Amino acid sequence: MPLVYGELHRIARRCWSSQNQGHTLQPTALIHEAYLKLVSQGQRTFQSRAHFFAVASIAMRQVLVNHAEANLAEKRGGGKETVSLDDIDPALRQEAKEVLALHEALKELDRIDPRKSRVVELRYFGGLSIEETAEALGVSTITVTRDFQAARAWLARELGAGDTGAP
Repeated sequence: MPLVYGELHRIARRCWSSQNQGHTLQPTALIHEAYLKLVSQGQRTFQSRAHFFAVASIAMRQVLVNHAEANLAEKRGGGKETVSLDDIDPALRQEAKEVLALHEALKELDRIDPRKSRVVELRYFGGLSIEETAEALGVSTITVTRDFQAARAWLARELGAGDTGAP
């Protein structure tokens, strides 16, 4: 872990640049949660550096989705103290809804075109560069670029957001 911690932190910070200001889960917490997921799965050997970061990006996506689900559950009274709707930070609610909407859209894209879904997952949740994504998937950088552009357009239509650049 000490050998890849710095790289994971760099990826998490890069991923964070696309998140809303004031996100409640910081990059270091994301890395630690993802690491715990990796350790609990028991997978100790990886075929390559790219394979490790591909698996780590899946763990980061799961952590972000779980965090968003928990955040929304808390807002619905998931055993917590009752709070007036006026006291709930609308930005946090919106952020959680966006992460979950993206997660659901990616599940649908995975059903239609698994590689495009994986490209988005690696780039958006894993923070991998085009080159790193190409290495992880065993395809060319041109293929990753085309897949990412097509997936972004599909996701924008699916999410009804227009092409805002995210993911």
